[in-house]
Amino acid sequence: MDTAQFLKSHIRTVPDWPAPGVQFRDITPLLQDPLVFRVLVDAFVHRYMAPALKPTVVAGLDARGFIIGSVVAYELGLGFVPIRKKGKLPFTTVEETYELEYGSATVELHTDAVKSGDRVLLIDDLIATGGTMMAGKKLLEKLGATVIEGAAIVDLPELGGSDRLRESGLPLFTLVDFAGH
Repeated sequence: MDTAQFLKSHIRTVPDWPAPGVQFRDITPLLQDPLVFRVLVDAFVHRYMAPALKPTVVAGLDARGFIIGSVVAYELGLGFVPIRKKGKLPFTTVEETYELEYGSATVELHTDAVKSGDRVLLIDDLIATGGTMMAGKKLLEKLGATVIEGAAIVDLPELGGSDRLRESGLPLFTLVDFAGH
């Protein structure tokens, strides 16, 4: 079985959402079928079981990165750290503002979420312009952690985010590429 093609066949494309001309890649069908969800999670878990890539903690980006990241952390026997949109975390935070395809946003991380020397796997559902993942990486590094890899289900390479992230020194792992945006 070709895992990438199998997963890609379960991703729904919603045209003209959230704006005209955008082809939104909806991962929710991947989560609805237990077999498909297992294949998705296992693709990440098997990769990060390898000693050279095994993190000490998994961080997920708000909000769909929480779904995959928390399950992967659980399966690897690791803790999970949420990187949230501004104003959602109740404790002392660090923050990072970044540009999106449609404006700007700010994400936050608790100041005690990671410690110096932690090896972090940073997960999100999709890489478009790369802004969200880059902001997450910067937050984790502010606290002394090392982001060993960025991971996502979908890469939209034409939007340039994966190239920008790699140019910044962040290794990336994605399961599915979609041409266009």
